[in-house]
Amino acid sequence: MFKILEKKELSPGVFRMVIDAPRIAKKTQPGQFIIERVDEESERIPLTVADFDREKGTITLIFQAVGASTELLAEKKEGESILNLVGPLGKPSEVAEGIGTVVCIGGGIGVAPVYPIARAMKEAGNKVISIMGARSKEILIMEDEMRAVSDETIVTTDDGTYGIKGFVTTALGQLVERGEKIDRVYAIGPVVMMKSVADATRPLALPTVVSLNPVMVDGTGMCGGCRVQVGTETKFACVDGPEFDGHLVDFNALRTRQGMYRDMEAEAEKEHKCRIGLGRDS
Repeated sequence: MFKILEKKELSPGVFRMVIDAPRIAKKTQPGQFIIERVDEESERIPLTVADFDREKGTITLIFQAVGASTELLAEKKEGESILNLVGPLGKPSEVAEGIGTVVCIGGGIGVAPVYPIARAMKEAGNKVISIMGARSKEILIMEDEMRAVSDETIVTTDDGTYGIKGFVTTALGQLVERGEKIDRVYAIGPVVMMKSVADATRPLALPTVVSLNPVMVDGTGMCGGCRVQVGTETKFACVDGPEFDGHLVDFNALRTRQGMYRDMEAEAEKEHKCRIGLGRDS
């Protein structure tokens, strides 16, 4: 059992949980994830570790309540426990000094997994420019945290309620236009956003890394449910990733696979009677 030490709703339906998990915190690196199960009846779902504190023995999970399983997790309160956490899983981000200028792009909830990468890149001595994208100002998360680990932070909103009106690719294009020498791009967020970033950087030959989160079961490469097409090879996101060369990922196939279980997910959500109120939580 893993005790929930802190819980906060960052924006409507988006929650942050700090969990007591010393053995996982001791080993976790930026870019890795865990698989959690709320109780005996729950499915296993992957969640990227948004932060970790080795001294306190805690990990931080940030997730959006969008289906039966994440709604069930969101119903948990401080002081209660989660049945299972397995991790850290996946390959860590390739962090090193001397990379140069790294642009870290987070779209929506994707800001959470890009944060530890940005922090690690900054600690390694690289210049970090962060681009945060959201539909509107009210659902933007972790702005203060991203600014604290970045040399420059740019915010975009689809509706123009904050920062630059447009998408993360709008801000990326402005960096290129001003002559910024970019050595690597990280993009994490919705599939359509990562595809747009990869399409924008491909003709510029800017190395671009994306983090994929397809449907997973065991997280150890045995079920094959998280397979993705990367160039001419079939990869498993759980053991070969979750990070891949964005210029080689077949995003169209990935979107198709992501929609394979939509009907079953809708049915599971329908049967999940207890609902969370998306007001502020402690």
